[in-house]
Amino acid sequence: MADVAAAAGVSGQTVSRVANGSARVDPATRARVEAAMASLGYRPHRAARALRTGRTHTLGVVVRTLASVGNTRMLESVVAAAAGRGYAVVVASLAGGSGEDAAAAFASLHDQGVDGAIVLNEATPSVRAAGPPAGMPVVAIDSGGDERFTSVESDHAGGAAAATTHLLGAGVGAVHHVAGPARAYAAAERERGWRTALERAGADAPKVWRADWTAASGHAIGRRLAADPDVHAVFAANDQIALGILRALHEAGRRIPEDVAVVGFDDVLDAAEYWPPLSSVRQDFDALGARAVQALLARVDGAASTHDVVPTTLIVRRSSGGSAS
Repeated sequence: MADVAAAAGVSGQTVSRVANGSARVDPATRARVEAAMASLGYRPHRAARALRTGRTHTLGVVVRTLASVGNTRMLESVVAAAAGRGYAVVVASLAGGSGEDAAAAFASLHDQGVDGAIVLNEATPSVRAAGPPAGMPVVAIDSGGDERFTSVESDHAGGAAAATTHLLGAGVGAVHHVAGPARAYAAAERERGWRTALERAGADAPKVWRADWTAASGHAIGRRLAADPDVHAVFAANDQIALGILRALHEAGRRIPEDVAVVGFDDVLDAAEYWPPLSSVRQDFDALGARAVQALLARVDGAASTHDVVPTTLIVRRSSGGSAS
């Protein structure tokens, strides 16, 4: 560190601030110090730094499943955002869905010395049942308004309302909804947004179909929807469910969007490659990950809990009558 300070013409304290990702360094000085680090091959010693600062620069992530695209994308964005702040990530997977499983996951992360933890989507109900762990800052994705946690979430309800309003605007009559699991906060919020849009339009809410986030469950429900000649619009709770619905409609000879318009949620990377290209509500996973990491590091520094909602955007493509791109 002394060699880097001499090469960059700064104090050892400035080098320490740069190495620890402090914001209290002006950009020109930071660039000069980083150039000196690169030329001298300097790398912070994580164990020594932990002894000195009391922090390991490691964050924990609690997951319930990575089978759904949303959870996988969230983990990817959190890892990228943490790396950008000089932090490593340790993942703890829940063995089941109980509060005891969540407590065990936090105990494992505590034993590994993490500075704090981020709870991803589907793991949040278990963590809410267990309560926040003593002495560990936690940020919960989709906390359901639980004030015990700092939380970050997408505007699920607003995005669902936008999708439903878009379908209603096409004059399709009733907009049917294939929801996610009843226990999932995101699924409940998307269903709420769907109902809100129908109420505003003075339209009745048809029966809610319940899927499990997978394309297979969407296909099974889609076959029943495709057999009903009165179904002309479907809002699916995620893009995987929508993919199964598209397949079922194709198999039944129902044209998309001429006979049935379909909108999904998430806007996965392949959504534009579905046939037809899928209209979808886009979640900004990069922003979600960055804000979750930022909120957690603020909690590590002693900041108060916050509740952050990241906007969503409806992307209209051919499946609901838009352009194919």
